[in-house]
Amino acid sequence: YTVVCSSAAYPEQLATWKSARLLYLPFKANGWQSMLYDAVALLKLRLKRVDTILLLGVSGSFMLPIIRLGSGPRIVTNIDGLEWQRDKWSASAARLLRWLERIAVRYSDVIIADNRGISDYVRSTYDIEPVEIAYGGDHGLGHQARPPVELPPKGYSFALSRIEPENSVSMVLEAFGNNPKQKPLVYVGNWDSSAYGRALRAQWAATPWLHLLDPVYDQAVLRWYRENAWLYVHGHSAGGTNPSLVEAMHAGVAIAARDV
Repeated sequence: YTVVCSSAAYPEQLATWKSARLLYLPFKANGWQSMLYDAVALLKLRLKRVDTILLLGVSGSFMLPIIRLGSGPRIVTNIDGLEWQRDKWSASAARLLRWLERIAVRYSDVIIADNRGISDYVRSTYDIEPVEIAYGGDHGLGHQARPPVELPPKGYSFALSRIEPENSVSMVLEAFGNNPKQKPLVYVGNWDSSAYGRALRAQWAATPWLHLLDPVYDQAVLRWYRENAWLYVHGHSAGGTNPSLVEAMHAGVAIAARDV
């Protein structure tokens, strides 16, 4: 196995990990650089004459026609969600992403869908049969729940997401923030990673029944937050399967979600 990594994300760059060889690229794996990241990764793996390439997402798929020339490797692509539907993209960016999706489907040997909705979309749009590998959520139960250092108020609602427009963050904060009789809301997210998130946090920071927390990566603490909430609020309006939603389902908590 060779695993491609972003050198920007790892100050310590190991040569191997658990028997896998690690290949580092000087690009970020997210944002606009993801196109360069995936394209260069595909070229390097093609030159290494690997047997199979697992491509996660479609941002570098414009390289696939070249990769498939001659007796190239087998291409297995998980298209993830319907990336072009996200509100954060301009019309031109959305058209580009949809074109990349079409290229990925055409030039891959296998398309993986991570839920039934994506399977139906691929089948009806491209007339091919994807392999459906559904997300699980039982890993969220693999850690004994541990309370955070600062306990939230009793009877709280809980939300967890990236702070992006298509996750309806503004709508959720308005719904809870404008109603002081509503139960308090604990919202965990990357507020400081964008101007959008910083503006929302500044707008609602003084509202005492809104608790806007920085990202939490401790699975034991996340399990506690989920299992002790009376409601999980899921505002995602686009994309693929969201792991946090599936984990909340495994926690057995009531869920308020958009009809997507």
